[in-house]
Formats: sequence, structure tokens, C-alpha cells
Amino acid sequence: MAEETEKRTGNGLLIETRSVHIPKNRNTPINKDWDDLCDAIVNQLKLDTMLDAKGGKVHLRINAETDDANAMQKGENYLKAYMLGFRLKDCTAFLRVNDLYTDTFNVRDVKAILKGDNLSRAIGRVAGRGGEVRRQIEDSTRTRIVLTDCKVHIMGSFANIKFARGAIADLIIGSPPGKVMKKLQMVSDRIRAL
Repeated sequence: MAEETEKRTGNGLLIETRSVHIPKNRNTPINKDWDDLCDAIVNQLKLDTMLDAKGGKVHLRINAETDDANAMQKGENYLKAYMLGFRLKDCTAFLRVNDLYTDTFNVRDVKAILKGDNLSRAIGRVAGRGGEVRRQIEDSTRTRIVLTDCKVHIMGSFANIKFARGAIADLIIGSPPGKVMKKLQMVSDRIRAL
């Protein structure tokens, strides 16, 4: 008979550790927001956490006080969303809402021939003047959007991400923002009716 080598907490949860990579462009923000990030992980999820600045990782670990079996996954999703560039306030939704996801795609995945000024214009159409188009997409689809270089990161429910991604793809292809916003208004009305 083999011995059980797995360590478990008093609640029967398997003691597990996970690490989340810190991109170089997020070193300064994570140092600034570390106390708030750590507070949410330790007090709400009851996980142990450690910032390994030299290794460029944040380590999470289940401890004896952890009572939620999904705490580790929630903590990892929370940190990954922050590392993608979402605001701390938006990331805390991962701690409260179960059906929340992030999706990332490259602008060139939508239209592969974009280069130079054409690529900049496509990203500009998604952002809009002063971020207005991006905010309208966020409000209509109940999502959050982050534009970094050539990548678009979307946070929301599965269906809402699908609607936002469709609107962004239309803008990248070259559809007029007014037409896309009209289509989004219809989608927004359908989402609110649910």
C-alpha cells in the first residue's frame, strides 16, 4: 500500500503553489500596487503570497486558513489580469464573480497585411479620439479593454467578450465607428434584456 505523499490543509485542500510571471513593463505598477494586491489575496482568498522581484514572479500558496477550493484559480486569474494591464479596481472582479474571463488577440490576427501607418490607424480606430470608442465598446458590452502594442486584451463574461471582439474586429477591418456603435447599441439592448 503506497503512502499518501500529498500534503493537505485542515480543510482537506491539497497544498498547492502557483507562480504568475511579471512582464517587465509591469514591474513599476506592481511595486506601487503591491500592498493592495497582496491585501486582496491574503484577506479575501486567504492565500499566502510572495513577490519574487528578482525572479520576476508572484508566488501563491494555499494555507491552513484557505476554505475556498477555487481560491487558487481566482488568485491566479486576478494576478494575470493585472499583469495584462487592467486596472486594479477592474481586476478585483475576479475575486467576486465566477464567470469572468480574459481574452487576448493580436490586431494582425484580424487583418494580417497591416504594417506601419496602417497598423497605427487600425489601433487608433479601436481606441478612438481620447479613448472614446474603446469606452463606448466597454459600456455597451460590459467589458474592459486594454490596448498594448498590437494586442487587445478583453475582460468580461464569455458572451460579452464575443460581442466586444466582433466590434473591435469590425473597426480593425475599416468599418466606420458610427456603424459599429449602432450595431453595438442593438447588442447592448439585447444584453440588458437578459
